[in-house]
Amino acid sequence: MKIVVGLSGGVDSSVAAYLLQQQGHEVIGLFMRNWNDASVTLEDECPWIEDSNDALMVAQKLGIPFQVIDMSELYKERIVDYMFKEYENGRTPNPDVLCNREVKFDVFLQTALALGAEKVATGHYARLDSFADENETKVYRLLSGKDQNKDQSYFLCQLNQEQLSKALFPIGELTKTEVREIARDQGLITAEKKDSQGLCFIGKVSLPEFLKQQLQPKEGEIVEIFKDLEAFSKEIPEFSSKKEELEFLSAKKTYNKSDGKVIGKHQGAQYYTIGQSKGLGIGGHQESCFIISRDMEQNILFVGEGKNFPGLFTKVIRIHPAEVHWVREDLRLNDGKTMEVMARIRYRQPLEKAILHQFDSALFIEFQNPQSAVAEGQFAAWYLNDELLGSGVIS
Repeated sequence: MKIVVGLSGGVDSSVAAYLLQQQGHEVIGLFMRNWNDASVTLEDECPWIEDSNDALMVAQKLGIPFQVIDMSELYKERIVDYMFKEYENGRTPNPDVLCNREVKFDVFLQTALALGAEKVATGHYARLDSFADENETKVYRLLSGKDQNKDQSYFLCQLNQEQLSKALFPIGELTKTEVREIARDQGLITAEKKDSQGLCFIGKVSLPEFLKQQLQPKEGEIVEIFKDLEAFSKEIPEFSSKKEELEFLSAKKTYNKSDGKVIGKHQGAQYYTIGQSKGLGIGGHQESCFIISRDMEQNILFVGEGKNFPGLFTKVIRIHPAEVHWVREDLRLNDGKTMEVMARIRYRQPLEKAILHQFDSALFIEFQNPQSAVAEGQFAAWYLNDELLGSGVIS
């Protein structure tokens, strides 16, 4: 089988290419150049140069063809511009999830198919299997990686059946330790290379500096909300229906300047995220202060002291119908139906017990335990056992 491997210059994709070669496949290494601006990275130069060189050396070591394709314009259009818009609107995007959906398993996949490949392989710690349904149609299951500390199925939560039918994840059955051992045994230059940090294909960046490219600084106030705020002690009313209860519990918490006390200044609410505690420049507290809400119109950051501050927690999240995505379309819920699942709202968060409630107006995820720092724009993903069934953008 002819397979294109997305060689990223890291150890994971390098070992993926090696394993496929050992299985007798015809392997082609393809490196995506998605970023060429070093002005916002925290390294001395844009990491793509070093990464592409490492990918080339791995390809030479394995004796496989290698190409670099420039996708920087596409990446800017589909990922970077999207990020700017989301932050400007007070939401917290996840570019890695979008990169997989919009770039790696879309345009990159089409490029690979145009080269005559049957499949695209990546170095994700995830697994795939399939079965034939009652109509003899092949259904693909996206499973978590064997290494639970590195499981990256969350980053693939927006893929569909067509994309999965063309995907391979060769290292999904391995642990990170095993992957590095293989790389060492084969003398791959990436064997000891540290995992990439920061934004997908950009590297480690100063987020405020990155966002300042398009979003101008604007001084605003930091307002502290206190635990004795009356809203935190109000009794939950009785509801006439489960839907009414879910609507109430998922409603966005809003605060006014008069609810608290001005304790500082910031340079733009768009540069911060819910749950953030670093970079606020707030002193005089026993515990760190965390952002609990942002008023984008008034340019106000609302904070509360301590990681257990009541304003940080949400028990029910809402997903707009247009933002609901099922990897397993055959399991999509109909109006009024529920499903017990395990769910997470960010990468590497332990899975939490939850119930999906599907209504025409929204999909609600009701967690058994309240979740900390739920941010609009992030992706929630839900699982049955180790299978990722679907995901959606938190609204």
